[in-house]
Amino acid sequence: MENKRMSKNEDFWFRIAAVCGILTPIIAFTCISTAIALYPPFSWTDNALSDLGVVEGAVSMIFNGGLMLSGILALAFAIGVQNYLNKSVMWKIGAFLFALDAIALIAIGAFPEGTAPHYPASLAFFVLFPLAMLFIGAVLMKKNEKPMTVFSFLAAIFSIAVWVFQYTVGFGKGVAIPETLTSLAVSAWALVLGFKMLKQQRKQ
Repeated sequence: MENKRMSKNEDFWFRIAAVCGILTPIIAFTCISTAIALYPPFSWTDNALSDLGVVEGAVSMIFNGGLMLSGILALAFAIGVQNYLNKSVMWKIGAFLFALDAIALIAIGAFPEGTAPHYPASLAFFVLFPLAMLFIGAVLMKKNEKPMTVFSFLAAIFSIAVWVFQYTVGFGKGVAIPETLTSLAVSAWALVLGFKMLKQQRKQ
């Protein structure tokens, strides 16, 4: 990591951002899993995850609330990611795309299925992540951070591949499976980089 030594205040907020990256997938999948458990009719092959956001009662509240909270945490994480390699324009572009991805996640929860902004927000979420990974992976490759380079590129390729499979072979008529697989790629990347950021700060 090429990064100037941070002040105590900058160090504090950088650590907060890293923790947010770790918490984001934990909260997101806890809420999604809880919503699915509370709604037995949900089908992995026939439904979209967003279908949970329009079920009356606790299911939609947990699902939509979880997405919005996760998106807010992911946005805070994205700010920290931007400062992780603060001399690279391409890195900042990648971090900015990741921040837009977090905003899209907030919008998915704020505007449930059936509202006009929902589809554009969902599309943005699944398109922006692999784009962000391509920019970030390219920078990491130049910095000779091989494990994270490979991981970032694999996350991008995997996220694209599951949707190509969905619209060629198909997991089912619903999109819950490719949505979940892409979200797992996002989550794994956020967890790994979040811990890496914390580890880096401990060395300073």
